[in-house]
Amino acid sequence: MGATPDMGMNLFFIAFMFVVLYFMMIRPQLKRQKEQKAMLESLSKGDEVVVSGILGKIVELDTNFVRLEVAKGLVIQVQRGAVGNLLPKGSMK
Repeated sequence: MGATPDMGMNLFFIAFMFVVLYFMMIRPQLKRQKEQKAMLESLSKGDEVVVSGILGKIVELDTNFVRLEVAKGLVIQVQRGAVGNLLPKGSMK
């Protein structure tokens, strides 16, 4: 006669897999989202940022948009949420 798997062991395995999934995927993603939100809120005039591979210096901020100077006299406007990274001062030289 074949032995049937224990139902408690199956439930334990499912719970264990959920815990592993939480700590390996969900928790790090939430941490990255929190860091990105904090970075976007801390942007200020004069900061150097990267937007989709374009380096620029912030010349004006709005609640939804950022104006970047990407070259001398060339200013573009992008959505604030599109800012990917905040660079250290002097990175554009």
